[in-house]
Amino acid sequence: MAPALVETQHAAFNPAFREVSGVGQYKEAYIGGPKAFKKDVEEKGSETQPAATYPLYLPIWDPEEHHEPLVPFTHTDHGKDADPKLSNLLKNATVTDITASIGAEVTGVQLSSLTKEGKDELALFVAQKKVVAFRDQDFASLPIQEALDFGGYFGRHHIHPASGAPKGYPQIHLVHRGADDTTVKDFFAERTNSVTWHSDVTYEQQPPGTTFLYLLDGPAAGGDTLFANQVAAYNRLSKEFQKRLHGLKAVHSGFEQAQNSKNRGGVVRRDPVSNVHPLVRTHPVTGEKALYVNPQFTRKIVGYKKEESDALLNFLYDHVAKGQDFQARVKWAPKTVVVWDNRVTAHSALLDWEDGQRRHLARITPQAEQPFETPFSE
Repeated sequence: MAPALVETQHAAFNPAFREVSGVGQYKEAYIGGPKAFKKDVEEKGSETQPAATYPLYLPIWDPEEHHEPLVPFTHTDHGKDADPKLSNLLKNATVTDITASIGAEVTGVQLSSLTKEGKDELALFVAQKKVVAFRDQDFASLPIQEALDFGGYFGRHHIHPASGAPKGYPQIHLVHRGADDTTVKDFFAERTNSVTWHSDVTYEQQPPGTTFLYLLDGPAAGGDTLFANQVAAYNRLSKEFQKRLHGLKAVHSGFEQAQNSKNRGGVVRRDPVSNVHPLVRTHPVTGEKALYVNPQFTRKIVGYKKEESDALLNFLYDHVAKGQDFQARVKWAPKTVVVWDNRVTAHSALLDWEDGQRRHLARITPQAEQPFETPFSE
């Protein structure tokens, strides 16, 4: 049974939740954003670069846009209604596992044409595989509202508080680095690598579940996404260590992301929040337990002193980062839609392509249930 809701902490109510443990990583502080966005080049192209393939998906940052705080809602996970044989989803499909632990590539399925039963099975299949790359999809060519209608079946749309979005569609989170954007050099002036493990917006009271990201434009090579299986990461720990983690809770904060957006000339569409979630969460459909901490948004373990919290969190971050045997690298290609379960995975983009090539993706981010923990079992 899920616990009672934990009150969301807003800046005006609890400034103490702005405290940073010292182990967070903020990729947004260095790359992209409105200061690096060259509208004319993106819309019209240049002597060396073509125009964006999908100009309706180019980002805008409206400083006048502001949304009210999110309110709790009852989430229905349609994976519970799925036929475990997955006969509606995969009847004409070819499925190739990316690794033995996590990930699959699928051809022969058109997501936008799925029936209700097929969408139910999609939720279950993605929970089982953790991340699935569907090739030869028409998502990018659909009217934006149709893509949103599809994603809305899986939960209430999350509106990102700080990212750029297509005009009129704040529910779309855009990942965009323009063809003439060279700000990555600033990132590597501060960092030796670009791996920044996180699960999306875990500072929300009800973070995302089944999540969709589709390619609009991409470099010829590079810009892949790493995914880690947080269930396997939990299972790899000793029983005694698992037992110690159960019952612990951690603060997840969105304050730093909001401040970074302001620093880049960006927007803050909604006042930042912090929320408290268990270190180990249970998936409502599969019943699997997964680690639920990440260095981008997790700040401190409730009840621990700073040094104690940092030591344990850094161990868990290091455990996930070094776990190549429960990670997958998903390669992007035109007409690809990657679907993952944000509750049981972590991911990181890779900044490994040459300047002068556009990387442009759109994310649909349905929210799910508030994270909950079931009792430890031997």
